[in-house]
Amino acid sequence: MSQQMPPEPEQPSSLPPAPPAQPPAWAPPPMGAPPPPSHSLWTSVAAWIVLIAVVAAGAGAGIGFSLARAISNANNHNVAQQLTPTASPLAPVSPAAGGNNNGNASADSIAAAVSPAIVDINTVIGSSQAAGTGMLISSNGEILTNNHVVEGSTSITITVQGRSDDYTAHVVGVNDSQDVAVIQIDQSVSGLPTVQFADSSSVQVGDTVVAIGNALGRGGAPQATRGQVTALDQTITASEGGASSETLRGMIQSDATIYPGDSGGALVNSASQVIGMITAGEAQGFRTASDTGYAIATNTAIGIVNQIRAHDLSADLTYGQVGYLGVSVQTLDAANASQLGLNVDSGALVMQTPQAGTPASSAGITRGSVITKLGGVTVTSPDTLGKAIRSHRPGESVTVTWVSSSGTHNATVKLAGVNP
Repeated sequence: MSQQMPPEPEQPSSLPPAPPAQPPAWAPPPMGAPPPPSHSLWTSVAAWIVLIAVVAAGAGAGIGFSLARAISNANNHNVAQQLTPTASPLAPVSPAAGGNNNGNASADSIAAAVSPAIVDINTVIGSSQAAGTGMLISSNGEILTNNHVVEGSTSITITVQGRSDDYTAHVVGVNDSQDVAVIQIDQSVSGLPTVQFADSSSVQVGDTVVAIGNALGRGGAPQATRGQVTALDQTITASEGGASSETLRGMIQSDATIYPGDSGGALVNSASQVIGMITAGEAQGFRTASDTGYAIATNTAIGIVNQIRAHDLSADLTYGQVGYLGVSVQTLDAANASQLGLNVDSGALVMQTPQAGTPASSAGITRGSVITKLGGVTVTSPDTLGKAIRSHRPGESVTVTWVSSSGTHNATVKLAGVNP
């Protein structure tokens, strides 16, 4: 999911009060929302919330769906690059007897069967940390999760139930338009438990389900909540104001309560088989739980996993890390340009001081600057800046042009690496 840095305590008098910051432009700005009020439940776990705001296709205005990652201050680290998995293709199994009905199995008994293969995912994003969930899909540490759980991270840490040591991990490949990612534990591991996937085409409205995930990013044993499938083949469109949006189709809707941090977790039938991956939940404002949740159907997720395992060169797949400049931007408008006294009509307005050590900071880009060109590509918005950066790999040197109150500047920067 998208991310935001905690707001700076002071703002230069020359810059108007900043609106909610856009995600750092290492990719086209994904979905996001401002941090919650200080009285949010997240305060009890000393964390910021970043929300995915999504509007149901065809639904009334003002109705949203959201999931979150908990964020707090942290140091910035880079991680090892990708290792293409060699596992054989996954295939869903026919649902076991009792797996697609209102079985009598309790949420606790279902969770006991599945939880050993559910992992906590903690990431570093700039100077912040975030939390989500993943599912082990191979015994050597291959993990399925949402793209938004690892998007924009420079470090990934995995906690496996029943193992005392944490592991580092890296992104193998993602499909950002479908919000699916495959990551791999870096250390040599074996014998890890794995989830079992059911054929999601057999799911019916009214089926008993259990949602299992890293609720509220607290870690430890996954939380499990019971409910029913309430709708099938749902379409939701994820967006942030005027930013680009992504439409997710074929979603499974249920009334099992889900929480921020459950992203990437398992929606399980009464036979302890995974039928979907938790992705979004209905919310009005900054809620900490939702009784209307959406999961990516197993068959969709498995298809993408198999593409990544085969290292398919489809345009909607990204492998390993992408280039990272280290700026948080929004589209420059005429009012800001005039108030800042900048002689520029369009570009990406830098809303926060770049973190020390990032390529942007090293180049001398400052808060209130407007980036107008990168790598020879004209920048008119966060979208165009993100696409320009994504077209380069970590370690590549690119030219960047920006305008500030002191004039027009040019520099050559070496892009850092970040997970797509």
